[in-house]
Amino acid sequence: MTPMIVLSLFIPLIGGTLGSAMVFFLKKEINPRLQKLLMGFASGVMIAASIWSLIQPAIESYGKSDYKRWLIPAAGFLIGIGFMFLLDYLIPHIHINNEEEGIKKNKLSKTFKMMLAVTLHNVPEGLAVGVVMAGAINGTITEEAMLALAIGIAIQNFPEGAIVSMPLKEEGLSKWKAFLYGFLSGVVEPIAALIAIGLTSIVSFILPAVLAFAAGVMIYVVVEELIPEANNGKHSNLATIGLAIGFVVMMILDVALG
Repeated sequence: MTPMIVLSLFIPLIGGTLGSAMVFFLKKEINPRLQKLLMGFASGVMIAASIWSLIQPAIESYGKSDYKRWLIPAAGFLIGIGFMFLLDYLIPHIHINNEEEGIKKNKLSKTFKMMLAVTLHNVPEGLAVGVVMAGAINGTITEEAMLALAIGIAIQNFPEGAIVSMPLKEEGLSKWKAFLYGFLSGVVEPIAALIAIGLTSIVSFILPAVLAFAAGVMIYVVVEELIPEANNGKHSNLATIGLAIGFVVMMILDVALG
């Protein structure tokens, strides 16, 4: 692995860790306007990455006359969406503004459930990052595009880290314990990324399907989590501005440098 690939492995974790560290500096939650702008930016980065860093390389892996050129990317994308639907259905998924419903689903402590929700949310994102890194390793994807995607996910993880740690402090946990819970919720991302890198390196012919799968996972996260949250309440126009900036930045990085 090159230094840039190794760095990209840990950038999403760094974003979540910095968000969790806000428990030491903020008495209340992150400014809602900034949070909406960040979520919008992360959404734009992930949408653009899904197209140019994942779907397009998956399509270009096959010849123009090969039916797998459209079949494999389409199937991989839909399987990724279906995987996330199944994950949400089988595992109690606690949305930030739907906490009371999540509490009724089981008898786990509120603290554990809040951490569990964000941790499970981070697993498929880690897999997606790992797939992109595997593409960078074999030359399918540029390292610059990979780095941009990692930064985009880190930006998304920043408010998520704060969303875990800040309420835990309000419940009476010490700042250090609240920070630790937020940090641990993001540790699964580099672990999942390494697993994805290992699998795609061993079975390289499945990379196009896995790239499309990762695109489905990221689009699901954007549509199901980021955009609804960013558009909730006032100042939703900031999320739209952030999305436009994130999309254009990622597009330029991928197309110009790819």
